[in-house]
Amino acid sequence: MSGSTLGPGERTRVRRVVKKARYDEQVIYEILDQARLCHVAALVNGAAVALPTLHFREGRTVFLHGSPSNEVMKAVLREGEAFVTATLYEGLRLARSGFHSSIAFRSVVVVGAAHEVLDESEKLRVLNLFIDRVLPGRAREVRPLSDKEVRLTMVVAVAIDEASAKISSGPTDDDDEDMALSIWSGTVPARLVFESPIPDVDGAMSSGAVEVPTSVRRLLEQQ
Repeated sequence: MSGSTLGPGERTRVRRVVKKARYDEQVIYEILDQARLCHVAALVNGAAVALPTLHFREGRTVFLHGSPSNEVMKAVLREGEAFVTATLYEGLRLARSGFHSSIAFRSVVVVGAAHEVLDESEKLRVLNLFIDRVLPGRAREVRPLSDKEVRLTMVVAVAIDEASAKISSGPTDDDDEDMALSIWSGTVPARLVFESPIPDVDGAMSSGAVEVPTSVRRLLEQQ
């Protein structure tokens, strides 16, 4: 693999509708960075299990986190390798036939060596980055993580050894004989929208004197 591509690899090669496949490093990184969550798959007691979890990417590493008792994460560490997927849902692609109708999406599959982050300072750094991954700027607005909270969280680093993206967008793939049919065909774009924040009413918040933080205001302004 060259420095600008991450595939195709043996386990990430797109074999169905190959025209939708992309192996460009930047395309793959963009999807990983925009996805709000990912799924991690592993064999747990002989059964295939997929777990939704938060993630963030730094260079050619994807960081995952979860409870130290999480069986999927423990299975990943026992195997020393992770299988991670992330998908962005972007709308509907409505063809003149049900067969060719589908959704608009961008997805990524990553396979790579996995290890637990054990160094305390590195682990704390990554956990604070997770907070900002959920909402940029939030780590500066909340109290510092306690030692107990750090102990109760496992951080797993996954090397992006090979990866592929699959992108479904643009005009639908109608059969030639369907083109003359008087049936509406086209795309219906979709995007994630954040609504007005709902404040907590307990503790210091009960007085109504605590303002909506900068991180939340910025989130609403940027959408």
